[in-house]
Amino acid sequence: MEAARRELGRDPDCSLGDIAAAAGVARRTVYVHFAGRAALIEGLTAEAADALRLAITVTRTPMPDAVTALARFVLTLWPVGDRYRTLIGLSRQGPGPDRVSELLAPARDTVAGILARGQQQGVFHTSVPPGPLSRALEAHLLALLDSVNSGVWADDGTGAATAALIAAGVDHGVAASEVHRLHGTGQAQPPH
Repeated sequence: MEAARRELGRDPDCSLGDIAAAAGVARRTVYVHFAGRAALIEGLTAEAADALRLAITVTRTPMPDAVTALARFVLTLWPVGDRYRTLIGLSRQGPGPDRVSELLAPARDTVAGILARGQQQGVFHTSVPPGPLSRALEAHLLALLDSVNSGVWADDGTGAATAALIAAGVDHGVAASEVHRLHGTGQAQPPH
């Protein structure tokens, strides 16, 4: 699976033979586990879904304020998104946009809850309801991951978390300070 993530990230059109060679195994070994390329990509998608569910579980501990909760959520999920960002590029030929949307639904719902709480607390803007704003943040973060995938940008999650807070209506200085505080204290550790 690691070789598949690496090779598909390098070349979304690579073959199972390319993946097998990168893994140091015979192509038939890959076929023992996966009926074909589509099954391998579905396996990666299932693995990503499990990692995402685990990361969301880690962030379920209530945070006193929505700014902290949203920053912590993005910082915790960024490594998962970064690990499986190759699926973004493959969504057109692999799992498909509907499957990717289904995969991201639990994260989207969690963020919508955080946004609703933040709007009630007066820390996020209220011009867009939580549901659509959550979808907009999702698209924003996926675009940032795609920028990492294409080599245009590099981020450890702090830039993405800061951008998410700003997009939600938090002042840049406050957003950067909160993300720096969380990142520096290790309060947003990814699941293992």
